[in-house]
Amino acid sequence: MLELRRVTAGYDRREPVLRDVSLTLEPGESVGLLGPSGCGKSTLARVAALLHEPYAGEVVVDGEPVRGWRHRAPRAQRTTFGVVFQQPRLSADPRLRLADLVAEPLRANGLAPDSRVAELAERVGLGPDLLSRRPHEVSDGQLQRACLARALTLRPRWLICDEMTAMLDASTTAALVGVVEAYRGESGAGVLAVGHDRVLLERWCGRILDWSVRPQPSR
Repeated sequence: MLELRRVTAGYDRREPVLRDVSLTLEPGESVGLLGPSGCGKSTLARVAALLHEPYAGEVVVDGEPVRGWRHRAPRAQRTTFGVVFQQPRLSADPRLRLADLVAEPLRANGLAPDSRVAELAERVGLGPDLLSRRPHEVSDGQLQRACLARALTLRPRWLICDEMTAMLDASTTAALVGVVEAYRGESGAGVLAVGHDRVLLERWCGRILDWSVRPQPSR
């Protein structure tokens, strides 16, 4: 189980974005976090993915409290997460070919690229011709497909999708959600889907946390 217990977090200790927030995600479960821009959804997603250290509270992964964040997180915990962000061009190294982008997690963990790169590219709908291109040579949708493949490369047990489809057309949205759901079904991974599209999250997720009426933090 992934647990966030009474988390307070943000970017200014005097005005936290999140105050005393708790969340649980079971293996194999898909949970949607619904809310408007500025309500703290993405901050919570980054805390859940061990990318942002909270001011208070704790994150517990399979019964083990997290003791470090980002590169200081234990590898055994860090590599159980895959993350897909809203803006693929901000999360992709523009110098890398898409094949190298998908293989990034392998290299970062001292592993050689293997057959899973081609397999994942095919799964997300990237043909071999696209794998040799760099981000500026493909569309946002194609680049987000590569970013999803990258998130799945280490076979994560927890997948955090932070506004993954916000910049995509309907057909690409349906395709990528289908990939995530197929992976969840076969692997038993838990999925946290963050977004502001109620219709999409209701169709996608088994449970929704609605922050639409959540009080906004003071500025």
